[in-house]
Amino acid sequence: MGNRVERELVIDAGDVRLAAGLVLPAPAAGPARKHPAVLLLPGSGPVDRDSDHRRLRLGVTRLLAEHLADAGIASLRYDRRGVGASSGDFRSSGLTEALADARHALGHLAAAPEVDPARLAVLGHSEGALLAARLGAEHPPAQAAGRTGDRTGQVGQAAVRAVVLLACSARPGAELLAWQARALAPTLPAPVRILLRLLRTDLVQRQRRTAQRLAATTTDVAWVGGARVNARWFREFMAWDPRDDLRRLHTPVLAVTGAKDLQVDPGDLAVVSALVPGEVSAEELPDLNHILRHTPGPPSLSSYRRQVAQPLDPRVSMLVGSWLAEHLAGAPTRSAEG
Repeated sequence: MGNRVERELVIDAGDVRLAAGLVLPAPAAGPARKHPAVLLLPGSGPVDRDSDHRRLRLGVTRLLAEHLADAGIASLRYDRRGVGASSGDFRSSGLTEALADARHALGHLAAAPEVDPARLAVLGHSEGALLAARLGAEHPPAQAAGRTGDRTGQVGQAAVRAVVLLACSARPGAELLAWQARALAPTLPAPVRILLRLLRTDLVQRQRRTAQRLAATTTDVAWVGGARVNARWFREFMAWDPRDDLRRLHTPVLAVTGAKDLQVDPGDLAVVSALVPGEVSAEELPDLNHILRHTPGPPSLSSYRRQVAQPLDPRVSMLVGSWLAEHLAGAPTRSAEG
């Protein structure tokens, strides 16, 4: 990690304590300066601050944090509740708790002594992008808040100046799950497709029935298809419509989705561009998949295990780093102890 520094933190998020890490750029000579900073929000599932699941170490937010630090931008990321060193129970929590935790983390980042609260951004990947859009809508810069009448955005004396949406859906969760089933079916290995035909199993219809069963549940956790699943998260996700937040985003937005994403429709970038009333830069990157790796061949979920050993596609890290550096530019604030 070069000379960049990572400081361990604990975020008090009400009923849970979130283990977090603040990554800072290498110390510069001369008086100390406060850094622009980004809150990094990972995708769905029981993942830690690095976007790592115990069965699949994606490393998305860790790699972005390292690249941003080298570009002079600090970042905060945290273990989701019930994961890693954070307290709480992941399986019984929903998107409501995920959003509450993200709000607490943003407030903690704004208050960090090494951070310039006037130069904050939020970056989310996949599910994290949904949360990032909500935070950006809730916490606009002062001038945007004045135009829209939305004053809910102030985190202490700070506000979100830029929002990065990586692989962000722009449709209700129930519609996204149906789209995923249609997109994934042709990518299954030939033996699996043959077996499904022999069993007269239609993947799209099966997904629809599963969604209906989940929508009918009333408990936090339920048995569906022979497995214990986070039913409340699924209910909240299926009802979540990101278009409501996109319409309220007056903060500059960078939206990036890969042309070979099988979990989010690249066509949703056009919806993001149409709905966001503020500045938008939308980029569909060729040969990029959902986990932000270069994929020159046919995309498939089965390739993830091999691709996680690769770095993030440099087009993503360079685009994000340069865009954030531009939108978080400004005279650096001198630290009180500097």
